[in-house]
Amino acid sequence: MPDEMDLNPRGWRRPTWLLLLVAASVAFTFTFACAAPFAAFAAAAACTLPRRDAYSAAGAVWLANQGVGFAFLHYPWTMNCLAWGAVLGTTALLSTLAARLTLRRLARVWAPARNSVTFLAAFAAYEAALIVFSLLLGGAENFTPAIQGRIFAINTVALVGLLALDRVGVAIATVETVRPRRSKNPTRIVARKHA
Repeated sequence: MPDEMDLNPRGWRRPTWLLLLVAASVAFTFTFACAAPFAAFAAAAACTLPRRDAYSAAGAVWLANQGVGFAFLHYPWTMNCLAWGAVLGTTALLSTLAARLTLRRLARVWAPARNSVTFLAAFAAYEAALIVFSLLLGGAENFTPAIQGRIFAINTVALVGLLALDRVGVAIATVETVRPRRSKNPTRIVARKHA
């Protein structure tokens, strides 16, 4: 599987990464509201986490987005808005599925190319699902080239930032595992030097 999936499940890195994804979702929601980069989160989660955690991350990112939207951005409590919230959650999971399937097929491909194609698959699945749902719920008029270009740009920049943040975490974890451990008992160190 991908190079990024060599996580220590008992270490600090996985829960910290999940927390950072959720925190980034909150920041993006305050910045972009309805244009939160769910495809970027799906691709980043798929590229950096095991399957179950990738889906959990996608769900947590969506939940944080909806929580901020309704609690702070005053999303209306209408049936249409609630339905669109559910649609966003569904499409976030579908884009994670598309990313995971793509990632599995490209397991032996160079990581930057693999991550790029994985993102494109996640973005395509996300937007295709949104178009289908917009035909049912209304809003198909929002799928203009200008708006789609803006959404794609936001997702691209978000993915680059998320993967860079992940690489920093991997580097920190690598430094910590390579660093020699010191004994808690200083007399043991002295005893070894004289032995």
